[in-house]
Amino acid sequence: MELQERLNDVRARISAAERQSQRPAGSVQLVAVSKTFDAEVIRPAIAAGQRIFGENRVQESQGKWPELKTETPGIELHLIGPLQSNKAADAVALFDVIETVDREKIARAIAGEMKRQGKTVRLYVQVNSGLEPQKAGIAPADTPAFVYFCRNELGLSIEGLMCIPPAEENPGPHFALLAKIARQCRVEKLSMGMSGDYETAVAFGATSVRVGSAIFGAR
Repeated sequence: MELQERLNDVRARISAAERQSQRPAGSVQLVAVSKTFDAEVIRPAIAAGQRIFGENRVQESQGKWPELKTETPGIELHLIGPLQSNKAADAVALFDVIETVDREKIARAIAGEMKRQGKTVRLYVQVNSGLEPQKAGIAPADTPAFVYFCRNELGLSIEGLMCIPPAEENPGPHFALLAKIARQCRVEKLSMGMSGDYETAVAFGATSVRVGSAIFGAR
């Protein structure tokens, strides 16, 4: 199956999941996760109309996205991997959305860089829904206080929450938990669901799903 066929298949599955969940058509955005793939692999997805992409690493993204964004206006680039504070300046300069705000130090660094660069980047807080020690993210119980801190202490507009459920667990309860925390925090966006579980995520209220291998193939 060619990339365009795989992309169309994912889009069709998202649409079907929206209908099944009685959600409005187009209420779920597809973030095509292009990490580890070079510009030549990404261009056919852009040619097929995809405009929202996700990357894990700032440095890798700097090698391909400035040129791709120049070629095609209207691309929206999401950082979905962990961010180190020494990369905050580069991240704010390149990305439109940072989904992995997960500690006070990085929130302060992003706030400072947005002020310095005169640029507003849309922000999500990453929640460690499974309390996995090897994973980044705020503990679920601490998330409302952290969102409050970002908004009220730093003046950051937090528009959403993001999670990556434990690989070996049923993702449904994790998605339900994220939706519950979002209501507590009064945030509207939920970034959840990947290639193996994005249809489930749509059923639990995802507003964006991050799909990589189902579009680009195995890494």
